Amino acid sequence: MESDVLDLARLQFALTAGAHFLFVALTLGLATIVACVQTRATFARSRVHARMTRFWGQLYVINYAMGILTGLVMEFQFGLAWSGLTHFAGNVFGSALALETLVAFFVESTFLGLWIFGWHRLNRWAHLAVIWVVTLTAYASAYWILVANAFLQHPVGHRVSEGTLVLTDVSAVLTNPSAVIAFWHILGGALVTAGFFMAGVSAYHLFRRTSEHELFLRSLRIGVLVTLPALVLTVIAGGLQFAAVNEFQPLKTAVFGNDTAEAARIQAEMAALHGPGDYLPPEGWTRAGGLIMILTFMLLFNISWVSCLFALIRPVALRFRLWHLALMATVPLPYVAMLAGWVFREMGRQPWVVYGLLSTADAVSPVSEGAMRTSLLVFTVLFGVLTSVNAWLLARHAARGPDAAALGRPPSPGEREPLPAVSL
Repeated sequence: MESDVLDLARLQFALTAGAHFLFVALTLGLATIVACVQTRATFARSRVHARMTRFWGQLYVINYAMGILTGLVMEFQFGLAWSGLTHFAGNVFGSALALETLVAFFVESTFLGLWIFGWHRLNRWAHLAVIWVVTLTAYASAYWILVANAFLQHPVGHRVSEGTLVLTDVSAVLTNPSAVIAFWHILGGALVTAGFFMAGVSAYHLFRRTSEHELFLRSLRIGVLVTLPALVLTVIAGGLQFAAVNEFQPLKTAVFGNDTAEAARIQAEMAALHGPGDYLPPEGWTRAGGLIMILTFMLLFNISWVSCLFALIRPVALRFRLWHLALMATVPLPYVAMLAGWVFREMGRQPWVVYGLLSTADAVSPVSEGAMRTSLLVFTVLFGVLTSVNAWLLARHAARGPDAAALGRPPSPGEREPLPAVSL
């Protein structure tokens, strides 16, 4: 019975965290691109870049709003399914989550509201500053989440007091290598996701021979040119992260590398240190997650550098419809790679929730199997609906084109579209 509850709780967390991460990746990357495009529009007084900001900004807002909803639902899990974790490590783990909530739900959301409703009300410089605050707070929010997750992966800056963890070194927690390196890896992956999303949507409009060919040609170039350096950053950070994993969680790398002798040796050390038990992470999930991540990013890298060449040749970028189809098909691949990497990171630390300190079995809440099945069903249906609605809204608004964008629309339907206002 206990093992059934544990498996259900783990499945519930995997589904909800993985689904939420889909929204976060696009939100973080698209916010950065929109901020850069608006910067160009503001400094150069470029009307086409102003329209691009409105179009891509509306898609960003849709994805952000749905991501907030999935994040709210996900928060309920810690109290419902993982009370052992909050009791044991809440003093350290919970503080990072609380700060992320303050940043995301208060600072970031407040400034995003100013950006959404500040068109033609704020002056162009204030409006530009607001989107950059939104972007920087999105980075801060992502960092706090990674600080919390890194503590679970590599607990530092703490001591055990009366069966719970107490924070002793704030700087050690904030500069945890597992967080710092992962932050750059996630940032690179988010830019890859947003870049291919932007390129895929632009390719769709160019494939249809839209009249907005100039706007979508520029958007396509921005998208594919972002992906190449972003992939390089992701690979470099991933390599550094893998080296850190080999130091902090050698059993994970031994299982991934199929080094049975090394895995057996570390298993024996863990059993001697923590008592009898199976400390090997799930081999199939760990190895498959790592391999899918690496192979998918290799595929994306080859698509990226070829697309960069095509995008710079105007006739090819405008008329090569087979390439347009390929770019549209590429949009889901960054999600596949990032989810596979998440599986490798999380499954590879099993059977620990807080590595070396708290096992997953000890962290799960003492709830009945029926209650856990019910919550799993409710969360799965809810996340399925939210993910489907988000995909439908993005596809619907992306297909309509820039003229249909409600974000930043001029006050009067008959009024010529202005640039962002010059003065308050």
